[in-house]
Amino acid sequence: MRIVNWPLYELILRTPRLELRLPRLEELDSLAELSKGGVHDPAHMPFAVPWTDLPPVERARGVMQHHWAQLAAWRVDNWKLPLTVFRSGEVVGVQSLTGRDFATVKQVSSGSWLGLEFQRQGIGTEMRAAVLELAFVGLGAKSALTAALVDNPASIGVSTRLGYQPNGVVRSRVRSGWEYEQQFVLDVDGWSQRRSIETEISGLDECIDLFGALPPD
Repeated sequence: MRIVNWPLYELILRTPRLELRLPRLEELDSLAELSKGGVHDPAHMPFAVPWTDLPPVERARGVMQHHWAQLAAWRVDNWKLPLTVFRSGEVVGVQSLTGRDFATVKQVSSGSWLGLEFQRQGIGTEMRAAVLELAFVGLGAKSALTAALVDNPASIGVSTRLGYQPNGVVRSRVRSGWEYEQQFVLDVDGWSQRRSIETEISGLDECIDLFGALPPD
């Protein structure tokens, strides 16, 4: 059934192995179940916001609440697109894209997580490449930001492979202490040089105004 009044459900990104889109209710429930199995080694926190420290049931409910909260809070000048990532129809994780004052600054940022069993297979690179294609080609972004704790080599590796450049280091609170967080930036020219993963975008015309963007020339 087509959702007329929330056309973001028509937006789909397809790469050689993956599909990224907003989930149906039962798919969101599957995503929540995936989080129960873990996202990282519990002894090491790779996220500045330690949401994975919650007990499995609370963590799963939080995944669903966070997804709904992002959509409920959507504004053209402040949006966050929480796409669920599928491989061969199976839920494997989340890839988000965020824009604040996008119509003016043409800049996005991203965040993601994968279930443990789907890590170290190149999926993280492929799903980030998909939302970068949406940002730069579909929405006309000029730059993209991301960040990772300096002891999170997997996330840093994804950024490096896609052409991001270091953009300073900040101190961030993590659990009861603090860690250094490496900032990265990628501009549209850098993306053009490293663009290597084919991505098909469908359904963008119906919802492009929700991003504060104009259709590409």
